[in-house]
Amino acid sequence: MRHPLQHLRGNAIRALRSQGLQVDVLGEDMQSKLVEEARKACLLVNLPFVHRAASRVPFSVLKYAMTLDGKIAASSGHAAWISSKLSRNRVFELRGRSDAIIVGGNTVRRDNPRLTARHGGGHMPIRIVLSQSLDLPEEANLWDLSDVSTVVVTQRGARRSFQRYLASKGVEVVEFDILNPRDVMEYFHDRGYLSILWECGGTLAASAISSGVIHKVFAFVAPKIIGGKNAPSPVGELGMVEMSQALDLIDVCFELIGPDMLISGFLQPIPDLTPTIPSEDETFAIDPTVAPFEMSIIFFYKTWDLYGAFSNFSPHPIQMPDEDGNYVTWFSVEHYYQANKFIGVSNPPAQDCIDKIKSAKSPEEAARMGRLTQWRQPHLVRSDWESVKIDVMYRALKCKFSIYPHLNSMLLSTAGSVLVEASPHDLFWGGGRDGEGLNYLGRLLMKLRSEFLGESSAASENTCIAL
Repeated sequence: MRHPLQHLRGNAIRALRSQGLQVDVLGEDMQSKLVEEARKACLLVNLPFVHRAASRVPFSVLKYAMTLDGKIAASSGHAAWISSKLSRNRVFELRGRSDAIIVGGNTVRRDNPRLTARHGGGHMPIRIVLSQSLDLPEEANLWDLSDVSTVVVTQRGARRSFQRYLASKGVEVVEFDILNPRDVMEYFHDRGYLSILWECGGTLAASAISSGVIHKVFAFVAPKIIGGKNAPSPVGELGMVEMSQALDLIDVCFELIGPDMLISGFLQPIPDLTPTIPSEDETFAIDPTVAPFEMSIIFFYKTWDLYGAFSNFSPHPIQMPDEDGNYVTWFSVEHYYQANKFIGVSNPPAQDCIDKIKSAKSPEEAARMGRLTQWRQPHLVRSDWESVKIDVMYRALKCKFSIYPHLNSMLLSTAGSVLVEASPHDLFWGGGRDGEGLNYLGRLLMKLRSEFLGESSAASENTCIAL
């Protein structure tokens, strides 16, 4: 299938065809019933990415297990276990394919979940707790960050003392003026999340469905009857009074998993594969107040964005000297930056942390290792880190943009534009959600750009003198 982002569409196809390889685009070069099924399979496996390209929210799946009479727990609240072990293993697979798992405060209080993938390594999704009042227990498995981090989302001003307590445990707290699923999903979309698995109770599930942020449902139905007038159901009040108002699932599938039946389907149609990303001319046609000669702002954040290569997380290896002056290859700028927190500390655990960061499989993994160690073992961090970290980042960025000509050209092409790292939660390196961040990464790139432009001008003058 073609790339859903217009500025990247066709590049890979052209590259492969230029090497003499046959590339068939499903639905274009090949058409038949079998090909249409293959095209749909490609679309389904890429759904999270397609949704990111076509909308402002991550692809969200609501998952629940219920008895044959529609209960997700007994009247007492006891719910372990409704579904079989085989079904629970399938849930672990769903978690492993998600960027984050969302639960509400009731689930934390009642079930004290861990929300781990439990598949013996690999990807671990972030845990997100939505709680308007922050009425949460001080002791909970989700506050244990030894395997993966937790983000608590709440209403602005809720239980300040408990927010400080969570922060002391390393739990990130994000506040909203008005807490609703749509705003929360747009926020995590801006943080780069592609797919979210909702494992919440009926009240939050109903709110998410009403907000239009749930795209697919996985319902595990166990052949059990529990009864109970007050036993909870998977979806709370939606305000519907007639069966004609019921929401119909699209492309429904049925799968027998052990004794359970898995029913899945879409609540919303799959978005258009080719969303339009307006060009500068198209933008000017839509809004004549946007003049091409005016100073523009270029935002960058995730590596798949148009200017994503500006990010310190982009997978461009660099060679930088270690503490002994020997040049070492680092997988990314972020690898080098995180390792430098511990360089020069005469402590074996500090060196061990450097080695682990260096061998991290991704920049995100390197960042997680560095941040967790910095928080849990601050004595391992070099004493001058706060005063040198900007210079460390600058040197790594300068190396990256010096050794990759296409990145250098991309940076120089932005002359006259303000560069803003659009991270909504990093208020030091990024611009913040509402522009309140310091945007040091953008500042360093503009400083680099100015230096490179100066060098280019000087080289041109010298060439003229030589002639």
